[in-house]
Amino acid sequence: MSYLSPLLNRHGAVQAGGLDAGVAAHYGDPLREQRLLAGYLGKPGTAVVDLSHRGVVTVSGPDRLSWLNTLSSQSLTHLAPGAGTELLLLSVQGRIEFDARVVDDGGTTWLVVEAGEAAPLAEWLTSMKFMLRVDVTDVSAGWAVLGSVVEVPEWDGLVVWTDPWPHIGAGGWSYAAVEEGAHPGLERPWHEYLVPAADLVATVGTRPLAGAWAAEALRIAAWRPRRGAETDDKSIPHELDLLRTAVHLAKGCYKGQETVARVHNLGHPPRRLVFLQLDGSQHTIPAPGSGVFAGERKVGVVTSVAQHYEMGPIALALIKRTVDPDAALVVDDAGEKYTAAQETIVATDAGQVVGRATGFLRAPR
Repeated sequence: MSYLSPLLNRHGAVQAGGLDAGVAAHYGDPLREQRLLAGYLGKPGTAVVDLSHRGVVTVSGPDRLSWLNTLSSQSLTHLAPGAGTELLLLSVQGRIEFDARVVDDGGTTWLVVEAGEAAPLAEWLTSMKFMLRVDVTDVSAGWAVLGSVVEVPEWDGLVVWTDPWPHIGAGGWSYAAVEEGAHPGLERPWHEYLVPAADLVATVGTRPLAGAWAAEALRIAAWRPRRGAETDDKSIPHELDLLRTAVHLAKGCYKGQETVARVHNLGHPPRRLVFLQLDGSQHTIPAPGSGVFAGERKVGVVTSVAQHYEMGPIALALIKRTVDPDAALVVDDAGEKYTAAQETIVATDAGQVVGRATGFLRAPR
């Protein structure tokens, strides 16, 4: 049976589709909900987002962090309790198979993933246990997630994952065309609280709710890639600037590391993530999956799109790396066309750092 959040009983709730099926897209006023989530007129955000459809996997046991360290792209051996990080599980070819938000509470490591990914993640992790002292459990049915731009003091007793984006982690590397201090992700701090599912409604209480559309608009504006939206079966971390938060370039061996190192040191990612400002005169937005064209040539695809409360229609798209950053682009949604101004996220010459003069792309700490 498909999941339906109890918060869909809130007045005005309209269920979302796609990756966010089972929770509300909005509660009647999407743009106002964005303002309440982000904060405006100098006031901090007050709304929270129902993310209770997310998958949650726990890993317990004394070997949990060293074990996850050997399997993933991230260095986890010395992860401090309460520190939020991100890990990728890759194929041998370096393609992204899982992208998990990670927080350890001192006794258990919590992995938060997209809806529907908890069961296959738990199954794969269980198959990799061997003789190690770890226990893997899919606890999605018993736990819910709530998102917020600000920390919620009343929820101090809950486990919370704080998104490291856009800060460059230890061993990470920025593929962005802007310095960290100018990254738009700084305008969107993000916290995801783990709540017992039975306490979801009571925990929210009378707080204003913002729908998934509001959260998506802020995510897109922050250039934050999302598993299942910006990824496909060919995605590698470099294309999405995920080396900044999800990959430690100096850690030990893990599946897919050879591809990560080869592309980073000697090659270039075949595609790059871009931010698009869309023409808003049509009062509609294109669907994810719409083609992106430079002249008559299709050069990519829209991956996420939203109506932002300040910028209007915006999108993320994955395009060929060699597309001119100054090229005029057009998004074609089944014949309906939208002019699009591109803003570079992943630099066109990202990668191939061996022999590169220093000072452009940010090196590991």
